[in-house]
Amino acid sequence: MDWQAVWAGLGAFIAQWHVLLTVIGIVVGAFVVRWLLLVILRRSIERVITGVKKTHNVEETQELASAPLHAARIVQRTRTLGTVINSVLTVVVMGAALVLVLDVLGVPVLGILGAAGVVAAGLAFGAQNLVKDILNGMFMVFEDQFGIGDVVDLGVASGTVESVGVRITSIRDVNGTLWHVRNGEILRVGNKSQGWARVIIDLPVPYHADLDEVKATILDTAKELATDPQWRRKVLETPEIWGVESVTAEALVVRLVIKTRSPDQWDIARELRMRIKLALDGLGVNVPSLNRMVLDDRRPAAAKTAKKADEEGTA
Repeated sequence: MDWQAVWAGLGAFIAQWHVLLTVIGIVVGAFVVRWLLLVILRRSIERVITGVKKTHNVEETQELASAPLHAARIVQRTRTLGTVINSVLTVVVMGAALVLVLDVLGVPVLGILGAAGVVAAGLAFGAQNLVKDILNGMFMVFEDQFGIGDVVDLGVASGTVESVGVRITSIRDVNGTLWHVRNGEILRVGNKSQGWARVIIDLPVPYHADLDEVKATILDTAKELATDPQWRRKVLETPEIWGVESVTAEALVVRLVIKTRSPDQWDIARELRMRIKLALDGLGVNVPSLNRMVLDDRRPAAAKTAKKADEEGTA
């Protein structure tokens, strides 16, 4: 028996199994590392959110609507950053694992990376939109332009932000339609949930009504709402009458404004309209409708030309 050949074959077999086990170890290790990093990330996010909730003595995130604006913003921003960092960690860990596996298999990694760089340069022209989406998404998140739960107007779509990805932002509009917007297409962001909001109510008042009495009634009604236990934590400043906003043929338009917490402006506006309606009914004041009549000359073009010629001849 040729022991030298046996030992050589055994060594080759062990070497093959060593390579296979190394590859398996790298793949398993990559998944374990990714899992550990995501667990750490998730716990860090939950720790921040839980800390904010404990600080303001609330159980649910929705209750932060009545907490200071900065607290709600911290929760939204933390969750949004968590989704983006999750995607980045997955790409980095899996990319590093792929490089290690290729190196163990004896594939010239540097050569492949060099060739990949050349190919990437060639594909860069075709992938400009993808790169633009990713970069724009990263900047929007880190600059805190909007976050999950914000009500935004992105131009191409408006609604509540449900998810923010590296490439795609998902928005649910008021009709329930879920819009998937590429981050690179977002040229402007109108965020209706950051900081504070303002409820603006323009109320037509008939000419025959006592304007001072109507203004006092409207303002008293708004102040009652602002001091109501159900609404007072959602109102940031005392309501104000800004005066007569415009004058029409049918009425004077009086403007009432209230500074509120941004998530509550629509609820407060609906409640305030109902209360003002009931208060004006008590005064016997009927709010007139504002109509605008536009005169449109629908005569044939030939008749218009003839009339114009007659007018010029007469002149």
